Amino acid sequence: MFANFLQLITRRMPAETYDQEFVTEIRLNPPRREPRSQTAERWIVVGWILITLKCAAIWWLIETYRVPIHPFWLVGPTALFGLLATAAYIWRD
Repeated sequence: MFANFLQLITRRMPAETYDQEFVTEIRLNPPRREPRSQTAERWIVVGWILITLKCAAIWWLIETYRVPIHPFWLVGPTALFGLLATAAYIWRD
């Protein structure tokens, strides 16, 4: 842009190779998907085991001690965010 503006101000004619200096073709290589990490998948499995244990413990505690809320109010969001994090990892591309 500034090169063209400078040519306009100085009234210089463009060089003979002016037309050849434009980009005529662009080739994009699609990015390769990185392989799945076995370590990350193990941590996801460990996380789901911990979520399951937590949800079972909360459900049991609420039923045993007659807390006046439904256990799903605590179990539901935990499972929902676990699913969201797992889905974000699986469909990351």
